[in-house]
Amino acid sequence: MSEVINVEEFFACKVFTRTIMKERLPKNVYKEAIKVMENGGELSLATADVVAKEMKDWAVENGATHYTHWFQPLTGITAEKHDSFISHPDINGKMLMEFSGKELIKGEPDASSFPSGGLRATFEARGYTAWDITSPAFLKEDATGVILCIPTAFCSYKGEALDKKTPLLRSMEAINEQALRIVRLFGNTGATKVAASVGPEQEYFLVDREKYLKRTDLVFTGRTLFGAPAPKGQELEDHYFGTIRERIGAYMKDLNIELWKLGVSAKTQHNEVAPAQHELASIYETANIAVDHNQLVMETMKKVAGRHGLTCLLHEKPFAGVNGSGKHNNWSLGTDNGVNLLDPGDTPNENIQFLLVLACIIKAVDIHADLLRQSASDVGNDHRLGANEAPPAIISIFLGEQLEDVVKQLVETGEAAHVLQGGKLETGVSTLPDFTKDATDRNRTSPFAFTGNKFEFRMVGSSDSIGSPNTILNAIVAEAFCEAADILEKAEDFDLAVHDLIKEYLTKHQRIIFNGNGYSEEWVKEAERRGLPNIKSMVEAVDTLTTDKAVKLFEKFGIFTKAELESREEVLYETYAKTINIEALTMIDMASKQIIPAVIKYTKSLADTVIAVREAGADASAPADLLKTVSEKLSMMKAALEKLEDSVAKAGDVSNVKEQAFYYKDVVKAAMDELRAPADEVEMMVDKEVWPIPTYGDLIFEV
Repeated sequence: MSEVINVEEFFACKVFTRTIMKERLPKNVYKEAIKVMENGGELSLATADVVAKEMKDWAVENGATHYTHWFQPLTGITAEKHDSFISHPDINGKMLMEFSGKELIKGEPDASSFPSGGLRATFEARGYTAWDITSPAFLKEDATGVILCIPTAFCSYKGEALDKKTPLLRSMEAINEQALRIVRLFGNTGATKVAASVGPEQEYFLVDREKYLKRTDLVFTGRTLFGAPAPKGQELEDHYFGTIRERIGAYMKDLNIELWKLGVSAKTQHNEVAPAQHELASIYETANIAVDHNQLVMETMKKVAGRHGLTCLLHEKPFAGVNGSGKHNNWSLGTDNGVNLLDPGDTPNENIQFLLVLACIIKAVDIHADLLRQSASDVGNDHRLGANEAPPAIISIFLGEQLEDVVKQLVETGEAAHVLQGGKLETGVSTLPDFTKDATDRNRTSPFAFTGNKFEFRMVGSSDSIGSPNTILNAIVAEAFCEAADILEKAEDFDLAVHDLIKEYLTKHQRIIFNGNGYSEEWVKEAERRGLPNIKSMVEAVDTLTTDKAVKLFEKFGIFTKAELESREEVLYETYAKTINIEALTMIDMASKQIIPAVIKYTKSLADTVIAVREAGADASAPADLLKTVSEKLSMMKAALEKLEDSVAKAGDVSNVKEQAFYYKDVVKAAMDELRAPADEVEMMVDKEVWPIPTYGDLIFEV
């Protein structure tokens, strides 16, 4: 009999929650802390000292010996430096455990050793981590012991953001301020805050760890640089939502327990489309907490996998020829008095506040489609976006039949007199209930889809932080809200003004709405006709951050300075070049030391066979033909290897960071493809016992 798991008993047991704060803190200290959490401001040092002491005591009671300021630098992952709670021994030699308010609020990691894009010189080492009081502290337990983790922002000595968290928090303040202006116009005086809520869906692959360790490419790059397709892929569509195998189920069970202890509301688990691919989805949370929790999800996935003899792959395209992994970013806006600004209600044609919010978002996405595309750009996602498994690289909005019809009426006549209804779903089976259908279908090919009371941004890569996409979403919508509020607050006739503004925005920006098949070639041509940007790669998206339009947007709301944007531009170019360089060097290493020697060994075996068969007086044409074909592929590999080595060597001669990134995309990456093609072909011919690395069949079907 399996153990009984009572989630209610242990959920968030490793989190310094508000409930624990209320139990442990003096009433006045608790009130001050909550006030700062909800309204902003700074804790007094005296209050911070009390909070720090109680946080330390709680952590020590739960086995903690160290604390860390847990932050998210521009590496895309998290960082932590552990300090113990021990202080100087007293005169009797007794060790004291101390933690001050100053240590809680501020830390000083070395800012020169993280990507800064020129914001920090090597000799300018000082940087600061600042406590994000709105995201609760938590305990991490692993081989290092129990560590108190304090979520923080990371800034340079001069105050520039060096992380994913700081701009996100700035964008949350911007959209809160501008969205409040909108809800006030519609008479909602009770709301004091509007927050973006996010529910990310995390896709991932699991492979056997022993096989993983035999694949140099997976170890160094997270994806297979060589690999012929297995005889069976995902064509039977039998893995999606299929029965979860015992080994995977045991992993998922442990993963859920670890996440629930950390206060992460892991909700959904299932097999995804590709063999060995799975998904976990979490319940909505305030944007910055959702970002923190998604980082914990990715980290915990990897840690728990090791306990089960597995490795978790978060790369967007670990295996060619089968579905890659994304991270659907479900985004919504709600007031603190319970109003979802993206809930259309039963009659969206009459819900004027919703229609204004919708029109503003449509406008924002149309104007800043390039920025939204950039926010989902990373090296791995280049392998996924635009393929028939993920949204195209062209940004468009799916509204569904009901809202598309409302928009059409408003654009054509200025009035939306009716609304489409879903009708009844009749199964034709007497024992099954008939029920009311949704008024609209879903569209899995859309990069930015309205799905009932939220937007689903489906382009984000599985390994990427969701910090940047949500920063961009908050910023562009805040701008649209601000411009609408500027007009409507001055209007003499509000009803007429809001009616005209909704029609104007929808008419001007309807080109971004597309409900059809985003995978089709026809849509690519239609999008070009509409004038929509088609940014096909990460490096082509980078400079959208520093256009005059982007700088104006971010500086207006204090989210990024121009210098911060330029630094991120440089970091992204460097990241692309370094990533492709590592992949190229790994290919060279594998081809030189594993694949080509194995093929040479196989050709010798074939040659010996040909000689032996001929000497025996039998027909040797079959092994001779195979020898000829394999030898030809070997020659092609050798030539392609030399070309790749040459292209990598010349990359160092390109000094400009942008030009170098494009060189890696256009020259080195092309040379990598040339080397892979004959290697994958010869894999299909070589004796399996001779092939030096686990195949796709070994990796994705034998888990």
